[in-house]
Amino acid sequence: MEHRSHHTRQKKPLLVILGAGESGFGAAVLGMKQGFDVFVSDGGEIKEIYKSQLKHHRIPFEEKGHSIDKILVADLVIKSPGIPEKAGIVQALRKQRIPVIGEIEFAARYTDAKTVCITGSNGKSTTTMLTYHILQKAGINVGLAGNIGKSFALQVATEQYEVYVLEISSFMLDDMYDFRADIAVLLNITPDHLDRYDYKMENYVNSKFRITRNQRGNDIFIYCKDDPETNKALTAKEINATMYPFSLTEEVQYGAYLNEEKEIVITLPNQERFIMSINDLALQGKHNVYNNMASGIVAKVWELRNESIRESMGDFVNIPHRLEHVTKISGIEFINDSKATNVNSVWYALESLPGKIVLIMGGVDKGNDYSMLRELVQSKVRGIVCLGKDNRNIHNAFEADTDVIVNTQTMSEAVQIAYHIAQKGDTVLLSPACASFDLFKNYEDRGDQFKAAVREL
Repeated sequence: MEHRSHHTRQKKPLLVILGAGESGFGAAVLGMKQGFDVFVSDGGEIKEIYKSQLKHHRIPFEEKGHSIDKILVADLVIKSPGIPEKAGIVQALRKQRIPVIGEIEFAARYTDAKTVCITGSNGKSTTTMLTYHILQKAGINVGLAGNIGKSFALQVATEQYEVYVLEISSFMLDDMYDFRADIAVLLNITPDHLDRYDYKMENYVNSKFRITRNQRGNDIFIYCKDDPETNKALTAKEINATMYPFSLTEEVQYGAYLNEEKEIVITLPNQERFIMSINDLALQGKHNVYNNMASGIVAKVWELRNESIRESMGDFVNIPHRLEHVTKISGIEFINDSKATNVNSVWYALESLPGKIVLIMGGVDKGNDYSMLRELVQSKVRGIVCLGKDNRNIHNAFEADTDVIVNTQTMSEAVQIAYHIAQKGDTVLLSPACASFDLFKNYEDRGDQFKAAVREL
């Protein structure tokens, strides 16, 4: 443990950071820069990459446990979004009335940059990347942060962006209080992570709506008019921001909708109307029409040229492990969708792909309800290859709906069997609906092993 002597000068306020991942490390660097004494504490092991960075910046830290006496004298605590409210250390801090906030809240205090904040149960990474791509290609000085890429705090400490596109999870929103989004986007709300919300959907919905907190009349709130949970919540909530809905089913005055010619139409006050055929979008599938509408409204709020928006929507390359094209072998397409860790994401994947599909799924099941996939499995899935230690739920859910369900224990076995089941013109899709840590380090590792196995065929 490193100690630094305190001279007689005035004592600096103590900032304690719980969790030394990407956001924790970034918050530590920003804290130092803003004149705090910083102490980083992680209950688990700190990854080597962050450990060496902390040492390089001479930031004191501890791992594999918390020194309670040190933490409970903090002036301010920043906690990792992964640490739940009911954790002992958080409860102890609450008892002492020490303010506990998230890294996004902290970083926002030290920047005048505009923020575009994107949340939703599904599609937020894609929409965040797409929005960033559109703004960047139009020549805006834009940063990308939040749940994706380098931490917001680190960029506030070291970069000079005029605007940030932030992917915000519900866990992050729970630790945000005075933060104000200039543009807030809520894509959809479907059950996910309910274990963190006492299994009450309304708690999760309220969490998502924190993205509209503190917004004023000239701020923007972009939302999906077709989403039942969002609509239900809107009847009970007061939104101060200017609201722009997007919809596939009805025409809207201001916002985005799909016309009868299957074109996205975006109309904002005093601006030239934007029109683009959904066939020209780089991202196909109904859910991606929503993602493009949301990003397109942001671009129009920024008053970008239609030509520039259209070009970016047409040449966008999606994030790794999200419906990522791997290769084609003897007429069979292989797609890596390892980031699909819930049932809803798999529904999107099945919905957006043409033709017959051999689906590789399974892993650590978060109490999944597979019933929403039944119709798509009946109509589109040739066979299911289970990959996981315990696949009983998948068998029970789909035994009557598809001809083949096979169990496998390794990725190369799963890929070989899927390849044998598939016929020319089919797609082999890795879209697990489950967490990965029974057989893999994380969803990236799972996706990388899939790609490697496909290349060995």
